Amino acid sequence: MEDLLKLRDEIDKIDTQLVSLYEERMKIAEGVARYKIATGKKVLDRERELSKLENLSAKATSEFTKVGISELFEHIMAVSRKRQYQLLNESGVVENPSFEVVEDFITPKAKIVFQGVEGAYSQQAMMQYFGSECDSFHVETWKDAMEAIKNGEADFAVLPIENSSAGIVSENYDLLVEYDNYIVGEQIIQIQHALMGLPEATLSDVTSVYSHPQALMQCGDYLYSHSEWDKISMKNTAVAAKKIKEDGDKSQAAIASQLTAQIYGLKILDANISNSENNATRFIIVTNKKICSSKATRISICFETTHQSGSLYHMLSHFIYNNINMTNIQSRPIKDKTWEYRFFVDIEGTLQDTAVINALTGIEAEAVSMKILGTY
Repeated sequence: MEDLLKLRDEIDKIDTQLVSLYEERMKIAEGVARYKIATGKKVLDRERELSKLENLSAKATSEFTKVGISELFEHIMAVSRKRQYQLLNESGVVENPSFEVVEDFITPKAKIVFQGVEGAYSQQAMMQYFGSECDSFHVETWKDAMEAIKNGEADFAVLPIENSSAGIVSENYDLLVEYDNYIVGEQIIQIQHALMGLPEATLSDVTSVYSHPQALMQCGDYLYSHSEWDKISMKNTAVAAKKIKEDGDKSQAAIASQLTAQIYGLKILDANISNSENNATRFIIVTNKKICSSKATRISICFETTHQSGSLYHMLSHFIYNNINMTNIQSRPIKDKTWEYRFFVDIEGTLQDTAVINALTGIEAEAVSMKILGTY
């Protein structure tokens, strides 16, 4: 026991020296940052860092310590860069993202677009966010909705982005990258799926069920118990209900909301068939203007990293170092880059927060690409 205490005491002495040396190193790094500010040089010099890591690890006496030294100094240099980004912002070199802060972006003349037909869940989300009397129209696809706001045919679009049980709506994540449109709000609605058919139909008549793929997933447990039914994907739950009405075939049923059944005069064959009683979908409100509410408290970004070990960690460490809470992270494959991914992250904060600007400055400098998708 005495030997262990002695060993720990020796480690404490070395750690104290390391703290002193680390602080000395950081003071010098601040001098480097001031030089870079004066000369306009970039904070990240990846070639020099890799060369330095190679030289330092070569001084190790074993393969184990070689790896450890490389990892230790890679982290030290990463923290040094974060301090340099702070100094860049403090010196006014970095400009805040150019989002116009407005008190209220919803006006009586605003035109809203949603995907689907009358009765779609997107319409319900729109009415909850903008009011039941808002000026709206619907389009066939989510891409059509993004085109509508891009071209000025609508001021805002309402798009589903995530369901509590079925996960993300991947196509809409991709559309946020493809278009220069921005998230300005969100609306969460409870999803209560029902099975519906023609007024004269009964449950025993059903042989095929139509709905959006996400709705079919969200009712997977119920549909599993009716494995004899054909499950057919449609562009929208309300589109499925409309098809049942127009086809007039009592062997067909749709999964949609009870409101949709009322709109199209359909009969509820089975109510509340979702896998979870707490089934909810988050919708985003998107516009083509770089604006945000003065009450915004969340920021969504996406970034692409280098395809190297630890690259994602280094991106996320900017949030850790600046004490920023990350509330969501998703990934999507990058087109034409096999097994490489783009990451989508939601964080708490505003574009006026110094810590947020420090983190975003670091990510933008070190990522292959970064985009602020909106603040809301």
